[in-house]
Amino acid sequence: MPESKSRKKPEFTPPPGKPSAPKPLPRWYLPLAIGLMILGLLWLVTTYLSPGAAYPVPGIGQWNLAIGFAIIVVGFGMLTRWR
Repeated sequence: MPESKSRKKPEFTPPPGKPSAPKPLPRWYLPLAIGLMILGLLWLVTTYLSPGAAYPVPGIGQWNLAIGFAIIVVGFGMLTRWR
């Protein structure tokens, strides 16, 4: 009995080669990310310990907290890309 044409499989073609590995990050990347997180922490501690949130930048009050958290978030974002 003849075989139907629908049973024939196409010839196997291997998938394309793997892309090259990502380039390594510079040596200063990790210390900078950790340094930013520590700087943000010190910024927050200084803000909490100063009377009326007057420091580290006088005159902006509670916005010092937002600045400290933003510095920490930038450091954390850098750590997510670290290899």
